[in-house]
Amino acid sequence: MPVKKSHYESLLAEYSNQDLAIALLKQHRPYLEMLPSMRRPEESLISIPLPVVRLRPSNHRHSHPEGLTTLPCDVGLILCDPEWKIKTGPEIFIFIHRPHEDFSDFLGRWRQTQVWLDQGYEWLMPPRYKHILSEEAEDICPLFVVFPETPERIKRGLQGAYLPYVVKALSASVEEPMTEILTTEDSIAEE
Repeated sequence: MPVKKSHYESLLAEYSNQDLAIALLKQHRPYLEMLPSMRRPEESLISIPLPVVRLRPSNHRHSHPEGLTTLPCDVGLILCDPEWKIKTGPEIFIFIHRPHEDFSDFLGRWRQTQVWLDQGYEWLMPPRYKHILSEEAEDICPLFVVFPETPERIKRGLQGAYLPYVVKALSASVEEPMTEILTTEDSIAEE
């Protein structure tokens, strides 16, 4: 069975939540250990779905766009010191396997992220975290999320490239979104 759009959308929504993003990191211990505080993990992580950064001008012509750019990752995780409320250490970029995405496309999103962030960047922070200094990280780290339905060649490719990945099985209750069709009688009854 191929990966469905609803599978991808479910995980994107899930990892937008800090607690569930922490649960994902628990499946890859080296990244969990990067959290500044294990006693206060929810205050040590900011989860940004479909992140936007401001890329600094480059000395090389046409090496990357300038200004605000949506990164090709699905979720950016910024680590913060819970006491000082400042960004610390590396940043983790989550890549969720998308429907109809093959290995080169999946890996290509990580490579494009590396290229764009190499010249320097600044996060466009969510309003709740505007006070946190949003300069570039010391290091950027990828985490790939695949499904049991993801083709084996993609999993083998990630292993061969020594890139960390987690296999996430979804419950059978995840369905394609249903479009509800209202008749004229239904809309009158709602009023």
